[in-house]
Amino acid sequence: MTRVDEHVAPDATVTGSALARALFTPAAVALVGASADESKNTARPLRFMRKHGYSGRIFPINAGRTEVMGLRAYPSVAALPEAIDHAFVMVPGRHVPEVLEQCAARGASVVTVFSDGFAELGEAGMAAQQALALRAKELGVRLLGPNSIGVVDVHSGAILSVNAVLETDTLHAGGISVISQSGSMLGALLSRGAARGLGFAKLVSVGNEADIGVGELVDLMVDDSATEVILLFLETIRDAAVLGPALRRARAAGKPVLVYKLGRSAQGEALAQSHTGALAGNDAAVDAFLRKHGAMRVEMLETLFEAAPLARRYATAIPALDRNPRIAVVTTTGGGAATVVDRLGLADVEAVAPPTAFIEHMAARGLKIRQTPILDLTLAASPAQYRDLVEQMLQSDWCDAVLCVAGSSAQFHPAYAVRPIVEASAVQGKPLLAFLAPEAGQSLTLLQEAGVPAFRTPESCADALACLFRAARTPLATGTPPEPVIWPAGLPTHGDLSEFEAAAAFGELGVPIAPMALVQPNALQHAVPYPVVAKICSRDILHKTEIGGVEVGVRDNEELARAVARLVDNAGRGAPAARLDGILVQRMEHRLLELMLGYRHDPLVGPMVMLSAGGITAELHRDVSLRPAPVSLEEARDMIGEVRSTRLIRGFRGLPRGDVDALARAIVDFSRLAVVQGVRIDEAEINPLFVRAEGVVGVDCVLRLSATPDAA
Repeated sequence: MTRVDEHVAPDATVTGSALARALFTPAAVALVGASADESKNTARPLRFMRKHGYSGRIFPINAGRTEVMGLRAYPSVAALPEAIDHAFVMVPGRHVPEVLEQCAARGASVVTVFSDGFAELGEAGMAAQQALALRAKELGVRLLGPNSIGVVDVHSGAILSVNAVLETDTLHAGGISVISQSGSMLGALLSRGAARGLGFAKLVSVGNEADIGVGELVDLMVDDSATEVILLFLETIRDAAVLGPALRRARAAGKPVLVYKLGRSAQGEALAQSHTGALAGNDAAVDAFLRKHGAMRVEMLETLFEAAPLARRYATAIPALDRNPRIAVVTTTGGGAATVVDRLGLADVEAVAPPTAFIEHMAARGLKIRQTPILDLTLAASPAQYRDLVEQMLQSDWCDAVLCVAGSSAQFHPAYAVRPIVEASAVQGKPLLAFLAPEAGQSLTLLQEAGVPAFRTPESCADALACLFRAARTPLATGTPPEPVIWPAGLPTHGDLSEFEAAAAFGELGVPIAPMALVQPNALQHAVPYPVVAKICSRDILHKTEIGGVEVGVRDNEELARAVARLVDNAGRGAPAARLDGILVQRMEHRLLELMLGYRHDPLVGPMVMLSAGGITAELHRDVSLRPAPVSLEEARDMIGEVRSTRLIRGFRGLPRGDVDALARAIVDFSRLAVVQGVRIDEAEINPLFVRAEGVVGVDCVLRLSATPDAA
């Protein structure tokens, strides 16, 4: 069965600049199914291209007419007199395969399929989509869609789309490009952005992503001279292996990528049925994936386009901070400023009061200000003094950004409230942004023309600023990836492993595991020093405490014999169908702190490693840090810092310090599960992992491979 999110590898013959030309600036296009009735959707692409200045050749395809809107029409693509670069297909889905064949014969490099009736309809539609994608690959044709509302290049006027928002008389060209998995949201983003004076370069609706996906499009836009910032509207991630490197290229090229993804709630994303999955569901994994690869994920749809000017101007200039960002706030409306400061506080961005030295500095320049986190100048300053204050803040070292909040005067007196901000923006040094409390179109335009990022809601303003600093704290990964790891001989290659087998696998990676021995109920000899823990060992019982499968504090052979009898009895009652490998005898270990290491192969973004509070209460605390695996030593240290529980071993209130270096190395080694060859690891867990004054040691191990031998 073909899934809706299965992705066919692109044909190498049409990629890179050749693909970009055919996709965005084709010299000749065919509109397959173009209607002469201008009230129909299928008439829109021709009208749009004429309206917005497309200068290439357009060939309407209409089997029932010889002319469409003044252009000669052709009964089929096969009847065209010359080659085409791009075809936009609007016929019923059942006719698309035949059209694809004709497009290939006429030299088309790209076929965009607006038609639906494919994977979104179920199993039969999935099969039809897969067959279409495979045939396109055989023909050397790239496929956008199906179920794509189209592609737009504002600069060239190539409007191969039926989106009604393109009825607008003017498309403002600029540096923002948009890739959306929702066709309707493509138009919504364009219209909302245009209402704020933002200009666009390229917009693409990817549809079902049978071939061309989000990742490859990001990669194309990195090389596009017209694109300065990239916006992604995502419902899922289908091509993580392509998207990750593309996001890193965009970050390295200084082209910020802002992402809005649906699925924040538990209702939007089903959680995996395991400890690791319950703590870190798909959305948390996606969040970690985007952060690692340099994208800026916003919380609000409004922020997606409002943050574009902020990211474009400052994303490459923000230093990485080892503390919460500090923001200077100056306002002409105390209440309006408080709405933003309140939201910033939720994002760990702190509005700070100026130090005494700065207050004295400004007093010497003729302006008296108070030592408060919000500097209210409503009645205290002239426009010249307002400008001077902002300029001095931008050059100071006590804040990391300056936020100007304008009140009602922004609506009727922009010369007073906004002109000082515009004039001060010439000073370079740190981010300067503005929030306009009233609806003030003229002031908004003044700010945007000056390149000052301006916001219309306190929520989007705070969201954007928090994203900017959060991205700066996550440097792109550098260094050599770890070498592949060969799966140990003698261990199972699919299904669940016993704890004894899981411990052996983790030990091969270099993760310290408490000494243990596997014994039988009728043969309890072992070399593990007392006191010990006795556990049921079975591939069918991964979480033993739930059936009374663990006995702690066993002090000698006699106690071990009694403990084993209880364990066997409990297993017989709690898991009667389980096959027992024996009894695991493990040395009792001391600790300063219990943590949990988890690993999961996420269905969207692949291998993830997790560090969290440990023990049986791990799921209650939700004190978690997550990263795509494998991780570097630097990333491991960042994970430790993000888990609040680890403060207990990092000098909190004079408590004994734990071996944080050993913990970081264990995280790195455990994360190498992602590069194991020969098997597909679905899930793994060490819970608890004990942190000691010297070293760490794992005392309970779970490892689950794919259920089928050939999954790797």
